[in-house]
Amino acid sequence: MIQLKKSKLTKNKELFTPEKSHLSIQFSLDGFSFCILNKENNTFTALGDYSIKEFNSTPEKLLSNILSIYKEEPLLSKKYDSVNICHINELSTLVPKPLFDENKLRDYVKFNNKIFSFDYLVYDEIRNHEIINIFIPYVNINNYMLDQYGGFEYKHYSSILLENLMGIYKYSLVPHMFAHISDNHFEILVFANKKLQLYNTFNYTTKEDFIYYLLFAAEQLKLNPEKFELILLGNVEKDDALYSIAYKYVRNVSLIENRSKFKFDEVFTEGDKRSYFTLFNQF
Repeated sequence: MIQLKKSKLTKNKELFTPEKSHLSIQFSLDGFSFCILNKENNTFTALGDYSIKEFNSTPEKLLSNILSIYKEEPLLSKKYDSVNICHINELSTLVPKPLFDENKLRDYVKFNNKIFSFDYLVYDEIRNHEIINIFIPYVNINNYMLDQYGGFEYKHYSSILLENLMGIYKYSLVPHMFAHISDNHFEILVFANKKLQLYNTFNYTTKEDFIYYLLFAAEQLKLNPEKFELILLGNVEKDDALYSIAYKYVRNVSLIENRSKFKFDEVFTEGDKRSYFTLFNQF
């Protein structure tokens, strides 16, 4: 079942010019979202977010659901100046660039993921940070997008998280932990001593699951909850249960601040900027 969670479009018709705009898309087995950036005015003008509830979802079922979304969403059928695509899955592995060998992609990924002989592997280079992110994209979705838009760039969503957060916080003197929160999973990123110390994804059901993994990661890295900075982003607000339990056990907790170089139309809220961090930071 496909459900429209959020739809926003500027009321300023002069701002909405697809032929002068950039389209960013991201998708996972349980969701699809997009946003539109007017490149002349550097302003985000539209957003769409769909949840996909499918038992035992597969890339084939995802494509079928995306086809249905494209039939219903007229903004996706327009021609854009440029397009970016973000793949959300757990099929990725980080490797330090000095140790990276392009001929061993399969060896890296199979260390912590089940892969098949027909899987196609690619990699992102995390700019300025000596990290390679190897991942398995949804090839069938890429092929469909190629038919729709011609050329486009694509990345793994963890690459977008790492590039943007490391660019801001890597050189901070205080250790920083980030929790990027989705409906049923979250990512933990830790920067300390001018290095990425940890990146991992955790599934959770309750707020107790969430705080357990968070404190376990801190303990493994010998981070004192009285001293490190915990910054939350994604689907989280100050009055949420996840924020409250984090604040109970960690002294310094905050929501991420919007530091985008782009402007946002008045239809967007501060919560939108936080919830769709990877979507708004693709371009």
